[in-house]
Amino acid sequence: MSALLKLSSLIDAANGVLGHLIRWLILGSVLISAGNAVLRKVFNVGSNAWLEIQWYLFAAVFMLGVGYVLQKNAHVRIDFVSSRLSKRTNAIIDAIGIVVFIIPLSLIMIDLGWPLFARAWASGETSQNAGGLIRWPVLLLIPVGFGILALQAVSELIKRLAFLAGARPEPFTVEHVKTEEELLAEELAAKVETAAAGGSR
Repeated sequence: MSALLKLSSLIDAANGVLGHLIRWLILGSVLISAGNAVLRKVFNVGSNAWLEIQWYLFAAVFMLGVGYVLQKNAHVRIDFVSSRLSKRTNAIIDAIGIVVFIIPLSLIMIDLGWPLFARAWASGETSQNAGGLIRWPVLLLIPVGFGILALQAVSELIKRLAFLAGARPEPFTVEHVKTEEELLAEELAAKVETAAAGGSR
């Protein structure tokens, strides 16, 4: 189990670095989008290439960041249900979901996405828009993104199984860290409760 946990740590570290690098893609997308809007409105100048670059960056953020989101346990959950279950029950549900859904889906999407990329690479396919970009970089994001998701799913499965076996104290890598806004909201709620309790006496 220790060797598997080391593998999990390596995958987590790689996705952690990737997750931080993706922030620059978001900044790039915002700057390009703003620049396009200014050039189009002020100077009446437009470029399909620059429009497509921001689409590519936007796609890259989602496809390359999906593993990071899974690692941080920031994906969509039914909190109303999961918050009422024990950590052990949640870990079992997660493990089943990873094996039955995430890993098979990732492998299917890699299998379907790779030929699309290969054909675009071989043919030099470009966008149908005038002045558009070549297509293979954005099509490559499909198998790469789902490959990243599959690796992170393996890491998460290792962590859940290690937790269930008693080899880890927590099923997740990082517990949710409350933001300053959440802490402030909790503090205000506590003050309201205290005031209400004092007023009812």
